[in-house]
Amino acid sequence: MPQGFPRTVRLVRRGDFEAVYRGGKRRSSAQFVVFCRASGTAQSRFGISIKKAIGNAVVRNRIRRRIREILRRNSSEIPSGWDLVIHPRRSVAGANFAPLTAELLTLLRGLAR
Repeated sequence: MPQGFPRTVRLVRRGDFEAVYRGGKRRSSAQFVVFCRASGTAQSRFGISIKKAIGNAVVRNRIRRRIREILRRNSSEIPSGWDLVIHPRRSVAGANFAPLTAELLTLLRGLAR
């Protein structure tokens, strides 16, 4: 991925999210829950869903920006051909960037198995 997070790599429609929830698998770790569904496309698409209980808009947007940055920086390590919805847990708000990166990438690399 070049700079930014282009629309072609995002899940944007509600139906896309629901298809992943209905027809996909679920992987979880201490800080994330990832729903995944094989899409068969050349590129993986990502959606980020954050509950309001995690914090106010400032906190939720900061978490969203951090996750997008992890995905952008490590796009070459993420398997292609998946639709993914990422749900961060409350502990993500106060976590350091490096452990978040390692944990999310471990979850995403596990998809290829």
